Formats: sequence, structure tokens, C-alpha cells
Amino acid sequence: MPVRERQGRRAGAAEGRSWPDEALLVVRASEGDTDAFETLVRRYTPGLLRLATRLLADRGDAEDAVQDAFVSAWRRLPQFRNESQFRTWMFRIVTNKCLNQLRARHPTTPLDAVPEPTAPDHAVSPARAAENAAAVSDLGGALRRLPPEQHACWVLRTVYGLSYDDIAAAVGINSEAVRGKIYRARRALTEAMVAWR
Repeated sequence: MPVRERQGRRAGAAEGRSWPDEALLVVRASEGDTDAFETLVRRYTPGLLRLATRLLADRGDAEDAVQDAFVSAWRRLPQFRNESQFRTWMFRIVTNKCLNQLRARHPTTPLDAVPEPTAPDHAVSPARAAENAAAVSDLGGALRRLPPEQHACWVLRTVYGLSYDDIAAAVGINSEAVRGKIYRARRALTEAMVAWR
């Protein structure tokens, strides 16, 4: 069981409620049980929102994408065949919503948010802090230059640890194409960061 799900179950138990099994929730939700679907929404929104924010680099757009994804999921839930986990299915829907938004954007719109620099560590010299900030900025620029599907594949693999097959399903391409996109993304990022080695 994933760490976050165990934590969610523990948090639910601490609040006097337990998390029902995902499969049971999906069946109940597909039969029209809005409480079951609401439980799924609460369970998966934080992770899906993080994914959408990484892909879109805008919290508002990410929230819209996740909300649209849950609306689509609710409508299509009777067609869900349990061939994959509900989480994986939702990753697929959110990724597609994000890719559609990215394709509709002007090409100069950033594809990934560069994390805000943390408060300076007083043990780190100002020169070292400036160097670190410049490296983070260069990495952010390299991520923004990746094509949307390549960027999505890299995030789903590197950040979320999805399998090639799950990424292929999420992005709508075959697993060999996923491998190629991840390879090209890693190569581009490595080349962009060669000055920082």
C-alpha cells in the first residue's frame, strides 16, 4: 500500500472515520452514490493537484484541470472497468486535461514552475546561494523548453514513479514512445545542466 494511502487511512482513523476500500468506493460511486465519489475526490485531489500544478505551472489552471477531470470521471464512471486503479485512471484524465491546456497556450507560457528559493541558510555563503539559485533557474528553463508530452512523461516517471504502461495510458501513446520521450527529456536536461557539474 502506498505511503500516502497508509497516511490517509491513519488520518481518517484519527478523525474517527476509516477509508473504505477504493474498489468498493468506485463501485458505489458508479451506481450513483455521491458520498462515495466525494470520498474519492477528497482522497485523490491533493496528489492530482500537485501533478497538474507541476504540468501547468499555475495553481488556478491546475485547480480547473482537476475539477474538470473529476467532472469527466463522474460522467464516465459507469464505463470504468477496473482494468487499472482509479488513481491511475484519474492521472490519465488530469494529464490529458493539462496537455490540452498546454497545447492551447502560446508557446512562451512556462511549462513548469520554478520553486521559490528557500530562506538562505546562514552557513551557506552568499556566492554559493547565488550559484544554487542560478542552477535552479537553469533547470526551470530547461523544463519549460521540453515539449508538453515529453514534460508530462518525465514528471509522471520521475516525480510520481508511474510505470511506462501507466504513463502510456495517461498520455495516450504506447510504452515505447514513453521510453523515447523520457530518454530525450533526460538527455535535454542533462545537456542543459552540464555547466553545473
